[in-house]
Amino acid sequence: MVDFLINIELHQNSTYQQQIREKLVELIEQDTFGDKALPSGRKMAQLLKVSRNTVVLVYESLVDEGYLIARKRSGFFVHPDLLLVQHLTNSVQTNPQQVVRSSRQPNWSQRMQKLPSKLPSLNKDENWLSYPYPFIYGHIDVAEFPLYQWRECSRIAESKGKLHEWVEGFIDIDDPQLVSQIRQQILSKRGISAKPEEILITLGTQNSLFLLSNLLADESVTFGIEDPGYAHFRHVVSMRGSQIKGLEVDNAGLKVGKQLKGCDYVFTTPSHQYPTTVTMNIERRKSLLEQASKDDFIIIEDDYESEVNFIEEPLPALKSFDQDGRVIYVGSLSKSLTPGIRIGYMVADASLIKELRKLRALQYRHPPSNNQRIAALFISQGYYDSHVRRMRRAYEKKWNLMQEGIEKHLNGCKIHSTPGSFCFWIGLPPALTSQYLREKAAEKGLLIESGDSLFMGKDAPKNYIRLGFSAINTDKILAGLKELGTLINTLTSGSSSHLPAYQKQLS
Repeated sequence: MVDFLINIELHQNSTYQQQIREKLVELIEQDTFGDKALPSGRKMAQLLKVSRNTVVLVYESLVDEGYLIARKRSGFFVHPDLLLVQHLTNSVQTNPQQVVRSSRQPNWSQRMQKLPSKLPSLNKDENWLSYPYPFIYGHIDVAEFPLYQWRECSRIAESKGKLHEWVEGFIDIDDPQLVSQIRQQILSKRGISAKPEEILITLGTQNSLFLLSNLLADESVTFGIEDPGYAHFRHVVSMRGSQIKGLEVDNAGLKVGKQLKGCDYVFTTPSHQYPTTVTMNIERRKSLLEQASKDDFIIIEDDYESEVNFIEEPLPALKSFDQDGRVIYVGSLSKSLTPGIRIGYMVADASLIKELRKLRALQYRHPPSNNQRIAALFISQGYYDSHVRRMRRAYEKKWNLMQEGIEKHLNGCKIHSTPGSFCFWIGLPPALTSQYLREKAAEKGLLIESGDSLFMGKDAPKNYIRLGFSAINTDKILAGLKELGTLINTLTSGSSSHLPAYQKQLS
């Protein structure tokens, strides 16, 4: 046991007390100590090369939490109640009947009616932080998160005088303060006026769309979705059995007219089309609303990126032009703040929001009350607007560097770019597939995203990539793009001997 304790490696990412406490809890749960005394504070301090006071504080905190008991002149021991639980657990695990059951486990692959793991996706690398050049979309540079302001709002929310306002939860309603702040400080800037009963707080855009699909989608309805477009919504709708119609986009966004006929719902990303980045102009927006009324379909507007659009006068949301209640508006704080807090919102007719609220209650009642209250304080204290202004300046600088680097180093590619967007949509030379480039780029520390899963058709192009810049350090943008351009030139130059078989067929 002593030799094992010597191997505890302390690092600088958290306090020594936190690390020692975490390791001791793990060892206690594993029944490492049994009924024997833990090493004395002095001995443990020597083993870990920390102060004795640090170890004593950890031991005392574990006593307070019921993990340890202190016996006079004998030291610290695992609490007897925990020892009893561990003995019961061990006896269950070694029960011969358990072995019999394990050989008769159900065949889950035959029982599952849906297999989400088989759906095509962007396959984001969860280890993206380890890449020198993470040109990925939807993440942020952690150094840019307003940590101290968020901590201050957390401190206020968790103070004794404020705790009662949220700690008991809201049953199935949302934090009134957050709803108020979203109405006044966020929706108003997008030209949207909404009553509290027309707003629902969710766990982000994907959760909003999942709730909508569960309420609106079945075999009898057709969803029109931009192609290329947001694959996650396409997947959740298809799992509900609805028909999906791919909708063409051009340099003004979603095309209106004949292709929208027969749709019950039309999903669109007018501010920056996902993933081509083009912006739907005012004339197209008005035409879309007119056709929605004429042909009796509902529009689902995903207004992602709108908050941190660095264009001086971005177009108002499509929802702001809606006079007939035909637009369901979906937004989130993921792009403007961080995806980690999982806070989104929907704006729609009060009768629809009422049913969505009841549906949400069947799943998780409401998003975590503490995150809602902290976010409400963060907005009300002015920290959110201040952060958004900083991020707009930072993203404008990054976007300009990306544009410069892409034009210089990826000049053999087809470039789609829109000022204010978080990404660039790049068409590779025809002989190079995005998946192959992605694999080769990863070997050089370049993390890029293949666009294959964003297209619907079987004959869709295989040579589009998406380059995001919100997660990469500014100083690395030009160097990363130079490296990527060199790689593309190498893979597409003269001889195709380096290409795999499927690539040679495309050449």
